Amino acid sequence: MKFLARTVTGRPLLGDEAGFVDLQSVHPEFDSISDALPHAADETLGDIDDATAERVPAETISFGLPLEQFGKLWGIGLNYEEHAGDLDEDRPTEPASFMKPSTALTGPGGPIRLPPTSQSERVTAEGELGVVLGRTCRDVDEADVDNVVAGYLPVIDMTAEDVLQRNPRFLTRSKSYDSFIVVGPAIVVPEERTDFEDLTVQTIINDEVRAENQIKNMLFSPAELISFHSKIMTLQPGDLISTGTPGAWPIEPGDDVRTAVESIGSVTAPVVR
Repeated sequence: MKFLARTVTGRPLLGDEAGFVDLQSVHPEFDSISDALPHAADETLGDIDDATAERVPAETISFGLPLEQFGKLWGIGLNYEEHAGDLDEDRPTEPASFMKPSTALTGPGGPIRLPPTSQSERVTAEGELGVVLGRTCRDVDEADVDNVVAGYLPVIDMTAEDVLQRNPRFLTRSKSYDSFIVVGPAIVVPEERTDFEDLTVQTIINDEVRAENQIKNMLFSPAELISFHSKIMTLQPGDLISTGTPGAWPIEPGDDVRTAVESIGSVTAPVVR
């Protein structure tokens, strides 16, 4: 696998399991990670061994948001039947999708900032797999989804659950507080068609796994979600679809939240108010 990332100062990087190099040391024509997304989708990112710079170990790098600017932020509710049952919700017959504002987005390390208790006293965190689009597309068949996906990353999503419980029409508000979506440090770019079915997604609070499930138990697979939404609107490079959680858990100031997606990686953020 390869990785697209940025330092906290915004320097674009290309990496693999052995470390990272400046993106321009492989592709001098690229000024940003956004320039690389279409090449990630069509598997032309180049060979890191040909870089004009030496690899730097990941543990020596302070990572920021992997994209300088994400596009549309889609979330998917109730995408695991067990989670729907936990919430006493019926299994949806089509994706229960919603959008989040760009101001809700924060990078690895967060922090997750809870709203004042006068607005919400119960916020939950949810571990999810995120999919990043690499090419502009419309009406994509499920079989062709790999041709438009740049890569994947772990996501922590948040919900002001008591706000939502007052009225289901408050969903957008309950999902839109600043820092209510945390994305991982790198976009993971598979070098061959990836079978996600047996991979596990976990919601972890204070080092304790609070929810986990396999991607094969999603009601709608990542490919189905991309195809479905591409029939509603044009999808563009940098759009993010967070594919739903195996389970949510209440969080409080002082907690440490982590999403772990097998073979993709993890992202961690502390909780503050």
